[in-house]
Amino acid sequence: MQTSESEKLRYVTICGLYCGLCSQRGRIPQQARALRDTLAKDGFDQWGQNIPNFKEFWTLLNQWSDLKNACPGCRQGGGNPECEIRKCAQQRKVESCPHCEDYPCERIRELGKIYLTLIADGQRLKEIGVDAWIGEQKKRAETGFVYSDIRND
Repeated sequence: MQTSESEKLRYVTICGLYCGLCSQRGRIPQQARALRDTLAKDGFDQWGQNIPNFKEFWTLLNQWSDLKNACPGCRQGGGNPECEIRKCAQQRKVESCPHCEDYPCERIRELGKIYLTLIADGQRLKEIGVDAWIGEQKKRAETGFVYSDIRND
């Protein structure tokens, strides 16, 4: 069975980021699991209930530990529902901004000031194609890199 372009792009944001490089899908679940496991090993899951706000903390820690609670990606309803970039791509009928003839537009250049690899990554996506690009991004994620490592807020 062949994978459709939309299925391939499931974790490629419309603007051209890769969801697997978001700390909410990468580093945070790993670190939350590590903290939860350490606390459980030390017995906090048993006796920590007596600590103020521990129950809420433990619930949140369990939620953050589970990747299925992470943002599903903008193609599955995650992210900002009022995103102007998403609206523009829908109007132009492009799967992602790097596929647009006007790439990089002013909106993308502005976002690229925050996500410093955005434009180069988008150009790379156009150059090598979606499948190879996703493969590169998965390898990048395996190194532990997330966008917030070099994000410019």
